Amino acid sequence: MTDNTNKGFWERMARIYTAFMSKNDTAYRQICKLSEQYIDSEKSVLELACGTGQITFLMAGKSGSWEATDYSENMIKEAEKRNQGEHKCEQLRFCVQDATNLTYEDEKFNVVVIANALHIMPQPEKALKEIHRVLKKDGILFAPTFVYERGYPKLPIWLMEKAGFKTYHKWQSEELKEYVGSEGFQVVGAALIKGKPLSEYVLVGKKE
Repeated sequence: MTDNTNKGFWERMARIYTAFMSKNDTAYRQICKLSEQYIDSEKSVLELACGTGQITFLMAGKSGSWEATDYSENMIKEAEKRNQGEHKCEQLRFCVQDATNLTYEDEKFNVVVIANALHIMPQPEKALKEIHRVLKKDGILFAPTFVYERGYPKLPIWLMEKAGFKTYHKWQSEELKEYVGSEGFQVVGAALIKGKPLSEYVLVGKKE
């Protein structure tokens, strides 16, 4: 069966992903700064597509509880290794989850974080439906996403695609905003920040 989920690519990338994404550290710190008003010691947080913990280890300690998940078993293994060292966080738990078919009960979390993943999902509406389901009333979706603004650098994207990476949605920021708004979320915040290789549109939605 053909893999249309990018999973194989991420399984292969897991060991080098932390180093690969380090060039985007500045953008991740800006993203986390924007998330601080929504995350505190009273909040339960679910993170989808956590990778090896680029946002996780910057923010989990500020939450009441933080469930960090990824579709890739290898990404979770690498993240757990990082959590055994200097990044150790008592509020943090890792597990493998499919964002389009979550195992959690309804209305369990105050906040769901999904960073740089919606655009690489064949059917992101399934993930948004699940996010809506597991969020509590007035819960917050925090969804920084790479966007393809005019003039974006095409060569690095082409090279990644040649390596097996698939992009299913090349949204510009306003298109992403409209899309998420059509899936049961009121957009209550948004900011465009410079990232690598693409800009990041930091979108905040409130469950309707």
